[in-house]
Amino acid sequence: MRFENGPQVKPLTPKEKAWLATKNVIDPFNAITILGEAGISVAADSHSAVGPGFPGWGRAVGISYTEDITGEFFGTFLIPSIVHQDPHYHRMPQASIKRRIFHAAYQVLWTQGDNGKGMPNYANIIGFGIDDEIANLYVPGRRTNVPASAQRYGIGLATAPIDNYITEFLPDVAKHVHVQIVVVQRIINQVANKDGNGF
Repeated sequence: MRFENGPQVKPLTPKEKAWLATKNVIDPFNAITILGEAGISVAADSHSAVGPGFPGWGRAVGISYTEDITGEFFGTFLIPSIVHQDPHYHRMPQASIKRRIFHAAYQVLWTQGDNGKGMPNYANIIGFGIDDEIANLYVPGRRTNVPASAQRYGIGLATAPIDNYITEFLPDVAKHVHVQIVVVQRIINQVANKDGNGF
């Protein structure tokens, strides 16, 4: 029902937003994703700033987790608590495909407040910049000048709809194809836990 209707309008307290951010970080599927991406990045470039082998993989995992924790702290807890923004993505399963595609894209910049009314998505607009500047302090081999930061900020906004598209359409794909694979079910559960009201 969470997928069919999306999160219901229910103002989350700062404590609930903090719990949601914590759940997103410690989710097992999140851990698998971080461990896998770190392994692929180290295997693809053993001369990267984190170094080769298991020590490099460990550093890459640590950096990814730190970025994830920072993003959840600012994007799911702190900024939404200050500006009274709902950190959930709200699906539109009954709308046309074109409307849903547009909805998932513009949710990056315009979202829903705790009161159910539309508002700028400060968690992305401000949060991406904060996350990037903090990452400049600990990510090795990173260019920290203004053009590089601006480029990363733009890429972050441009790729942000991907998560929204997964949340919006994956349940429909799984339902229509009748896929009963454990991996797909885990993805659906991860999205439900991340974007639903499961407190």
